Formats: sequence, C-alpha cells, structure tokens
Amino acid sequence: MFAAPPVIATTLLACLPERFHITGRTSGRYANRRFYLEGPAIARDGTFYFTDVPWGRIFQITPDGELSLFLAYDGEPNGLKIHKDGRLFVADYRNGIITIDPKTKRIEPYVIQVANERLHGPNDLTFAVNGDLYFTDQGNSDIQRPYGRVVRVTPRGETEIILADIASPNGLVLSPDQQSLYVAVTRTNSIWKVPLDVPPGLVGNSKVGTSGIFIQMSGGTGPDGMAVDEAGNLAIAHTGLGCLWLFSPLGEPLYRVNTCAGLSIANIVYGGADRKTLYIVESATGSILTAQMPVAGQTMFAHMD
Repeated sequence: MFAAPPVIATTLLACLPERFHITGRTSGRYANRRFYLEGPAIARDGTFYFTDVPWGRIFQITPDGELSLFLAYDGEPNGLKIHKDGRLFVADYRNGIITIDPKTKRIEPYVIQVANERLHGPNDLTFAVNGDLYFTDQGNSDIQRPYGRVVRVTPRGETEIILADIASPNGLVLSPDQQSLYVAVTRTNSIWKVPLDVPPGLVGNSKVGTSGIFIQMSGGTGPDGMAVDEAGNLAIAHTGLGCLWLFSPLGEPLYRVNTCAGLSIANIVYGGADRKTLYIVESATGSILTAQMPVAGQTMFAHMD
C-alpha cells in the first residue's frame, strides 16, 4: 500500500562479553539460552541499563563505555524504565513490577496484583508526564488465550485495568500530548491506539468502542518495544524481521532501520546529547546497536525536572 521507505543503517555499539554468557542449563523455560537481552533505559547521568530476562540480570554501560553487571537477583526482568527520582522500575515476569534503588540496589515490590489477583507476568512499562505508570501484563497470553492486560498505576499507588483480553500485549508508549497510548500486540502483529482524553476513572469503560488497530504489520514474529519522538513519530522494534520501523502520527511508514546484527530486535530507547541516537537491543546476539534518527526522541521521564 506504500512505497518502500528509506533505509537507515545501524552501528554496533557493544556486545555482551562472553564471560557473561550462561551455559549448561538444559531445562526450564529458557533451556539452552545463554542470555536474552531486553529493557534499555538511560539514566540522567548517562548510564545505559539493559536486562537479561532468563537469568535475572541487569547490566549497565557507563558514559565512558564500560560494560558491567549491575545486579543479579531471583527474577525475570524484561522492560525497564527510570523514574525522575532515579529509581529503576522493572517489569519482572515472575515478581511483578519492582523498583530498584540505583545506589543501594535494594529491590522492593511496587505492583504484584491488580483487581484482587496476581499479575500474569509483566512485559514492558512506560511513564506518563504526570507520573502515572502504564504496564503490559502479558503472561502467556496469545490468540487462543487472550487474557493479557494493560494496567495504569497512579503515583498514589491506585491501579486500574485500562485494557483486558488482549493476545500478548508487549511494548507500550504514550504520544507526546499524552492523549494516546500505543500498545504493541505481538500475536496479532499490530499496534493498537488507545485514546486517553477522558475524565479520570472512566478510561476502562470508555475504551470499549474507541480503541483499535492503528498499524497492521506483517512478517517476523511481531512488534515488541517502542519509542516516540518529539514530532509524534512512532519507532517500533519488529522482532523476527531484523529491523525497526518509524511511522508518522498518521500511521504512514517513514523509515526502515535495518539491524547489523541478528533478527531479534527487542526494544529501543532514544538518547545521546541531542536525543537523536536510537539505542537498539538485539536480544539473540547480545548486541547493542545505534541508529542516527532525523528527529529527537521525546524527553524521558527520568530526565524531566
């Protein structure tokens, strides 16, 4: 329906050193996986964090390029975002939404249940400008078992299910005007758009007839992490296809960003001095890539005053 968009190349920034590869485990959900990287986030001081889902690890790359293990614990950390107060918020499949103090490395539970039941298994999360936290509660949901949810948590700790009965909700991001929430639904290979410009407390009930598919993708495994720039353009990691896409606020394809390492593009974050550098996590090869984008990314919550 559209002409092929211009291509942006990527550059290899770092690769998980072999000393951090885990071998010899042959049973369980992550049998024979040495790692599976996810969750990039950049702190106010420039430290770059990313997660290793199977083995409960969070790594960091300092501004001078040193890669090291930040924390290892009993969990399955996936998406990661940073609060303006410096705390790391992690969507942990096993433990729910947790927070980590970057100095003491103390872990505390933040959300472990909603609507009087335990979470199915969080995947990703994002902050609104007002401090509201949105996260996807994916679990093992799919087309045959569409029980995934999107949850909102206010700074006071009040929880609300925004969307329910979804086939594998994954990445999510807010539009710059905070009026729309985009949700990547992996198993339907699509991006949903959820309008939020309604009175507080009415979001869940009013979304039944107004949320819908914004972008229908094809090929690969499906969309994963997302990021948005200052113009409202939506960057989407398309895992299994070895690329990410940049779509306009109207849903038109603007650019294709091709990976220089592997097909499993999992998650992305804007950074750099001018916020025009897109940092890309390639999960299967353990690579961190960068791409130079035409528009600066939206200022992250961690960097807001």
